[in-house]
Amino acid sequence: MLLLLMVVMIFTVNAVFMEGPANNLRYHAFVDIGNGVSTRIVDLYVIAPGNGTIATKFDIPDDVAGADYFVNVDMTRANQVIQVQGGGIQSKIAIAGIGATRGVIGNTTGAGWNMIQYDSSGV
Repeated sequence: MLLLLMVVMIFTVNAVFMEGPANNLRYHAFVDIGNGVSTRIVDLYVIAPGNGTIATKFDIPDDVAGADYFVNVDMTRANQVIQVQGGGIQSKIAIAGIGATRGVIGNTTGAGWNMIQYDSSGV
């Protein structure tokens, strides 16, 4: 009977005390990363020239709770959305301020330096 109880406890402890808090941490970290990318995009577009190009590099965490993740920026219906996902967890953040006037597309991962580039010709 005690052996059966130990087997049940091993699986329960892993799910409740390890995976649950790690997934909660990932979700909130993904929201923070999405908000940071949104802010960087809006800041770049505020200083973007009427004619010409501008680019900036930025850094985001390499991993979250020991797992890699992926950042995708795209149109979802009429809204610009930043989707951060990894390890079965995802968060979606709207790009504040420029979503209706400027199209933003692209993707990146947490590894290395990342770049946002603006070109007034739309290329």
